[in-house]
Amino acid sequence: MVKMASTEEQDRKIVLEFCHLLEKSKQLFNGLRDLPQYGHRQWQAYFGRTFDVYTKLWKFQQQHRLVLDSKYGLKRWQIGEIASKIGQLYYHYYLRTSETNYLNEAYSFYAAIRGRAYYSRAIKEDRPDLMVKKLRYYARFIVVCLLLKKMKLVRELVIELERQIQEYTTTYEPEDQLEWSLVLEEIKGFIKAESAVAVLHADTNPIVLSHRLSPLTTPPCERTPHMTLSLQEILIVGSACEQAKFSELTMDMFRMLQTLEREPTDAMHPMIGHPMAHGGPHDASPAASRMPPYGVPGSKGYVENGDRRAMRDNPHKYLLYKPSLSQLMVFLSSGFKELPPGGALLLYMSADGCFSTTKHPQDYGYELGGLATSVKRDAVDSGLSVRGKSSAGYKEPHCLYPGDLYPYTRRPLFIIIDSDNSFVFQHIPRYFGQPLVILMSPQDIPANYQADLQHHGSLFTLFLHSPMTAMCYICNVGDVPIHHWERCQSYVDRFVTEASRLVTRCRMDEIEQGIGYIDSSYVQFFGDDFLRTLILRFVFCDVALRLHRGFRGRHQRPRCEPPLPGPELLEHPSLAHIVLQLATALDVRGHFVEGPEGD
Repeated sequence: MVKMASTEEQDRKIVLEFCHLLEKSKQLFNGLRDLPQYGHRQWQAYFGRTFDVYTKLWKFQQQHRLVLDSKYGLKRWQIGEIASKIGQLYYHYYLRTSETNYLNEAYSFYAAIRGRAYYSRAIKEDRPDLMVKKLRYYARFIVVCLLLKKMKLVRELVIELERQIQEYTTTYEPEDQLEWSLVLEEIKGFIKAESAVAVLHADTNPIVLSHRLSPLTTPPCERTPHMTLSLQEILIVGSACEQAKFSELTMDMFRMLQTLEREPTDAMHPMIGHPMAHGGPHDASPAASRMPPYGVPGSKGYVENGDRRAMRDNPHKYLLYKPSLSQLMVFLSSGFKELPPGGALLLYMSADGCFSTTKHPQDYGYELGGLATSVKRDAVDSGLSVRGKSSAGYKEPHCLYPGDLYPYTRRPLFIIIDSDNSFVFQHIPRYFGQPLVILMSPQDIPANYQADLQHHGSLFTLFLHSPMTAMCYICNVGDVPIHHWERCQSYVDRFVTEASRLVTRCRMDEIEQGIGYIDSSYVQFFGDDFLRTLILRFVFCDVALRLHRGFRGRHQRPRCEPPLPGPELLEHPSLAHIVLQLATALDVRGHFVEGPEGD
């Protein structure tokens, strides 16, 4: 009797401890939404505490599963809910740190939920709120798989999500039925838009290629002492109205964030999905001993300063979908504030233009228009239109003007503008003598591309993301066998290598002969792998569109400020020759003229 009582007391303590950890974890998780989205130090310690509690909770439920099953009535969907919260933690930590390894950790927990069918009996619980949790889990898992380019799994998950939505709406006839139908429609539209060009196996099945930076795709560079800057802070803003989107990621944002990340390392991958040694037969879930895998700031074992910077592969970035102007300025200021010595800030904006009606502009900062941020209909209440016109002569408040960026030129600033009003940003002055580069998209594209590109993402961003894909797109090449793709990609690689050599040579000629071929801003940014990649892909875009028969107007080609040299770089015969060789290899030579033509 004494032994039985002792066992019951021990079981009661296990249940009480589990309830305590569960409640504590919920409190901490709910508190995450109150943390500021910007800045580094304000949220790190809180994330650390949250990870610690979830680590304990996950281990605890694995160690005491039999007791919790019999005495607490632990259900599989409850385990799934804990795993889902851990997956969300990793995903949000990825968003805050830009480290792609955390995406892999989010994936491992989401995959375990599906593999162990934790939510399989959710519909039998007769709780619509539980079904909503299941649907949200699917939506989050799809986002993570999209970012990891697991497209085969994405398509499987979409089919499953559609079936789950059907079951949910048939069983409960909920008020949010239309909302979930729109979510499904968004996902399908995004997947369709994402596959601009299909790369095919020999058996005609599509291959998914990653366009993150890797040692194989990093452009070569002959380094000089002047290449002093490294990209540290990034702001990616998507405000284009008609563009395909999913989960507050437009297609342009989706492509650019991958362009500014390195391929995830494989150091942690062998452990993904492996059971814990003490997990027993109950689970094949990810090992809680790996939470967090690289040390979370604020948690035990985390080392500040040197070790953290050594581990960080990617610049820190913020993602903003249709922000208000005040939100945009706050995040921009935060990135500016966080810049270390020798660091550079990158602002990427994909947005519709706000156009000015001023006939004789004198202030290039505010009288040429700018870019629409969020389109606030309540602007009408103040007598203002959403397109920059006003009977009272006021400016559109929900618009980013070139003049709004002047204060941020106090530090090294790299700007990419993708808009039909991009050229108004070419007049930003360098009041403070700091490095400043502005890459601007074409303001117009030929009519036969307009309908698709408005929804499927910008051509300029596609060139910066994957020059080969963009080249195929402007030549109406819809699919390419993998062996042919790799052969054609070698021409792009040759182009980038040659363009890098020309940039360095321009600088050397300038030093030796005193000829101002290339602005020093480009040279200072050129030592950073990401910024060098963007500059060289911009050069490819300019040369390809300059030679293409369909892009004839000056507004149909990109611009940059300071201007890159023509004869020495953009119009150099060796670069034109490589593009034309690529066109021949793709069997689209007829789309291109014989050589560069003037404006």
